[in-house]
Amino acid sequence: MVHSFLLFSHRIVNLQMLEIQSVTKQYGRFVANNSISLTINSGTIFGLLGPNGAGKTTLIRMITNITTPDSGTILLNGQPVAEVAHNRIGYLPEERGLYKKLTVREQLTYFGMLKGMSAAEMRTSLNTWLDRLDARGWENKKISELSKGMQQKVQFISAVQHAPSLVILDEPFTGLDPVNAQLLISTVRTLRSENVTVILSTHQMDQVEKLCDDIALINFGSVVLNGNLREIKSRFRSNHIVFEYSGEGEIPAMAGVGVEAKADGRAELKFDPAVQTPHGILRILAEHLEISRFEVTEPSLNQIFVETVTTADAGVPQSPQP
Repeated sequence: MVHSFLLFSHRIVNLQMLEIQSVTKQYGRFVANNSISLTINSGTIFGLLGPNGAGKTTLIRMITNITTPDSGTILLNGQPVAEVAHNRIGYLPEERGLYKKLTVREQLTYFGMLKGMSAAEMRTSLNTWLDRLDARGWENKKISELSKGMQQKVQFISAVQHAPSLVILDEPFTGLDPVNAQLLISTVRTLRSENVTVILSTHQMDQVEKLCDDIALINFGSVVLNGNLREIKSRFRSNHIVFEYSGEGEIPAMAGVGVEAKADGRAELKFDPAVQTPHGILRILAEHLEISRFEVTEPSLNQIFVETVTTADAGVPQSPQP
């Protein structure tokens, strides 16, 4: 635990926040990011969400200074990212970038050296992170000998071993079984407790619900939903119902009510408050089924994602492809 403190204690002093101010990026006629503005608070886990092609990867590439905006500004700790030391940011890309002929030790040492780590720092960091991710004993194995999940752990370590103040994780759970996915979730939470800011980009909405403090949903290059996750879910609460039932009857058709899911005596409904009330829906259901539980509740983040993207798709014309 002493090693962990030495690796991470400096962050508490230096870390502030990431500010994305009216950032636009265009490739030919295709607008990948359209005047995006976001504030990501220090020591939080921020979910960057969106369907494929929405513009998430373009935004990440600008945050990491791989490419630059056509207009707008990205600030880390009050400085433009182009002026920030490269070892302040850690990035786990969706596509693995490991050298298959190198051993785990050689791989991590190489990436650590690229981030300016000394040999002593590298030795301490390597042992600490292999222990934290239950990977001790892999040091001398070649990357080609590892499973996809083991490779993902090595890639994760390469993104965090240099003690960055901002960590960007793009689909970090790829290839992980449930046990190792839970281990990674716990590790990301520990990073947050050490005042690291984490940007999580994933399509796994259940992991977002477990981890994220704030989220932004991007579609067609624009932010269509942004804010605190709990507050966003509460805004969608008023028109979703979960109920459990028994009996051989069917869920009756009701004006303004749609069945979102149904299985094993449990159903989820979405209703239009202008047409129906929860009390009225319960009364109609009770005429056909034996109701054991009835609750107006929050929808899942997956439902919010689908609903928001579908609404945006209906109202926003797509930019022409390059």
